[in-house]
Amino acid sequence: MPSETFDFLNNPLRTREDLQRACTTLLDPLQLYTSPNGARIKLGYTATHYDDIAAQLEGFARPLWGLASLLHGGGDYPGHERWTRGFAAGTDPNSDEFWGFTRGKDQRMVEMSPIGFTLAMAPEKFFQPLSQQAKDNLINWLGCINGKDMPDTNWLWFRVFANLGLSKINAPYSASQLKADLDHLDTFYLGDGWSRDGPAGVRQLDYYSGSFAIQYAQLVYSKLAAKEDPERCEAYRERARLFAKTFIHWFDEDGRSAPFGRSLTYRFAMASFWGALAFADVEVPGISWGTIKGMLLRHMRYWTTQPGAFTRDGVFTIGYTYPNMNMTENYNSPGSPYWAFKAFIPLALPATHPFWTAEEEPFPIASIPKVFASEHPGHIYSHLGGHTFLLSSGQSCHYPLRAGAEKYGKLAYSTAFGYAVPTGTLLLDQHAPDNTIALSEDGGVVWKVRRECDDARIEYENPSDKANSLCWLRAVWRPWKDVEVETILVPPHSDTPLWHIRVHRIKTRRELTSSDAGFSNYGQRKDGRALDAVDASSITSGDDAVLDGKSSSDPPTEDAAWALASSAGGVVAVRDLTHLALPSPSASRRKGEVTILDANTNIVFSRSIMPTIIGSHLGSSRDEWFVTGIFALPSRLGQEGVPKSAWVSEWIKNPVVPDAILKIIKGA
Repeated sequence: MPSETFDFLNNPLRTREDLQRACTTLLDPLQLYTSPNGARIKLGYTATHYDDIAAQLEGFARPLWGLASLLHGGGDYPGHERWTRGFAAGTDPNSDEFWGFTRGKDQRMVEMSPIGFTLAMAPEKFFQPLSQQAKDNLINWLGCINGKDMPDTNWLWFRVFANLGLSKINAPYSASQLKADLDHLDTFYLGDGWSRDGPAGVRQLDYYSGSFAIQYAQLVYSKLAAKEDPERCEAYRERARLFAKTFIHWFDEDGRSAPFGRSLTYRFAMASFWGALAFADVEVPGISWGTIKGMLLRHMRYWTTQPGAFTRDGVFTIGYTYPNMNMTENYNSPGSPYWAFKAFIPLALPATHPFWTAEEEPFPIASIPKVFASEHPGHIYSHLGGHTFLLSSGQSCHYPLRAGAEKYGKLAYSTAFGYAVPTGTLLLDQHAPDNTIALSEDGGVVWKVRRECDDARIEYENPSDKANSLCWLRAVWRPWKDVEVETILVPPHSDTPLWHIRVHRIKTRRELTSSDAGFSNYGQRKDGRALDAVDASSITSGDDAVLDGKSSSDPPTEDAAWALASSAGGVVAVRDLTHLALPSPSASRRKGEVTILDANTNIVFSRSIMPTIIGSHLGSSRDEWFVTGIFALPSRLGQEGVPKSAWVSEWIKNPVVPDAILKIIKGA
């Protein structure tokens, strides 16, 4: 928990001056952890797959994304001299603080990107004051990235920025390597602004396709290399205009963005695309400067409400809304979260830029589609019913990422409820399979969840009029060689905006147990104690207070299984709808359950609870179909729960399974 004097949490983040102060507030605590000659910043003791010197270089280099932007835009930070001294010490082979020359596929390559950016943006602060020997050392150290083996991913942009930075200080650089890398990066482009991040044939389109790497890099390059490479730069600008039309759907009215994919410990880097648009002077038809400004600053303000993102000293923690090693990747060092400083790039702009002169506008909920399908990432986005979330099928990481199934393979990802990652390998509470179907062949001890899909696609009821047609996601996965699971995800309808529908087809000769869970939620009462079970009648009766409790169906007295949990986080629930789609014995073999998840599974709520439908599948040569309704209404930011009047009338409705989906079920 940060000190009460930590200014970032009290910053209104409305103006250019506010953003400048936010940047310097987060830079100040780093002084305590900086080495005597400035080249290394050691923020903790947890390990990564790369060496600790590279991790300390990471702590040094990543804050430069913000510091260089601040200084380029005329801001002042006297502490910048620590980095100037660090450049001299870190690149001197005879220094005790030497970073070491990069090898192939070395973490040092990653950190060369903000260093190249800094040389291009603020050479008068960081390069020109150096002695000639220090200049030569820096040029030599940065140039050694050329000719080395690199992953066939967004990493190639790191070498682009190293060479771009060298070119901007009139130092020797590899023009041929720069062009070759850019030409190859352009082969990643898929269309509609989207580029894949990873080998061909793998669908991985996450924040690295946008704010963390590719879109951000393209926009910065389009500004810094506009004279030297005008045709490519204009292509990048046009891609950004297209991308913005989809990426806006990853955010909600409170500034929260959908946590999806890896590296979420980079936090407000998630919104840095919007600042990069401004830096590159890219106007987007239909999205005003006031809207772009709001997209970035609202997101930044969300993080001022998350004290768990920082230590008492004001240093970023590794995690998301609180310190959480369960969700991290093996490349997250204590300095990794400072990739967030990419969001400070509008500080490079003068106060007269339209990004700063425009009045901030709210999230354009009234002017964007409430349900929007995006083919390349395989997402359907929904803003209905006070809830922004995405339905997803077909994405996976291009290598065996820790918790990769949770980061890419779940069925839904919410800006408000986040998602859960496993803490162990036994029982439902450790697996924490929220927002997905999980299967067990040992009665519920070990569970399997979806990591990779076959034939994932978006389908339309009327393909000739996609913009106005009902759409759904459809995909198949195989948890065992002899088990096939097909899932259809149907977004909310305006008549039942708090519900979306899942349809599953299981073909198995094994006896299996299934868990079909909804969104996980904050699991405590207002007094901090665990939620109590409440009688089902109390859900729809009583006063209009916030319901603080959990409840589930009581078989066999009720027709359909259900489970519900309501707390300060909002209300989440699931209901078996199989009986509405077709008569099936499976309906009677499903029961509602509310599972208390292991601590630190949900990345938003450190204590969480999950409603699910547990089913029994006896094994057969025939397909078994079942249908589940997923219900959710989150609290608005700053509120604790939602009153019954906001959701009970919707809860007592059953969402309608569309005719087009019934035809699929009955025609199979």
